[in-house]
Amino acid sequence: MKAEVINPFLESARTVIEQLIQVTPSTGSLGVKNMEIIEDHIWIQIGMTGQLSGNIVFGIQEHVALRMVSVMMGGYILTEMDEMGQSAISELGNMISGNASTILSNQGVTVDITPPRVMKSEHIESFLPQKALSIPLLMEGIGELDIQVMIS
Repeated sequence: MKAEVINPFLESARTVIEQLIQVTPSTGSLGVKNMEIIEDHIWIQIGMTGQLSGNIVFGIQEHVALRMVSVMMGGYILTEMDEMGQSAISELGNMISGNASTILSNQGVTVDITPPRVMKSEHIESFLPQKALSIPLLMEGIGELDIQVMIS
C-alpha cells in the first residue's frame, strides 16, 4: 500500500466537505491501522477496480454523520440516521470517491468505483480484518471523518 494513494481521497474530501458542509477540515496524522468495528459509527464503503483495486471506507461517528447530513439538508435537524440521512451520507462518500477517481485519472491511473454502501457498526463484517492506510479529517464544530484506504 502506497501512501500517495490516499492523497486524491484527502484532496477530494477536503473540497467536497468545504462545499457541502461549509467547514474547512484539518488533517490528522496519517497511519496504518487495523480496521476495527467501533460502536455508534456509520461506515461508507466504496469499492475500486482497475489499475488500483480494493476498498475505501469512510468512518464517521453517528452523531457526526447526523450533523453533516443536517448541514447538507439546509439545517433540517435529523435525530436518527433514517433512509434520507443514509442517502445523503452515501452521496457524500460517492462525491468524494468520484472526485478522487477523476484526480487519479488525471494522473494517468484508470479506476472505476462501485456505488457506496452505507453500514452501521452492528452490521459490518465484510471488510474485516484488514490493514488500512488511515487519515482523519477534523471538522471544527462538527467532528471527525476517518478516511481508510485498503487499495493495492
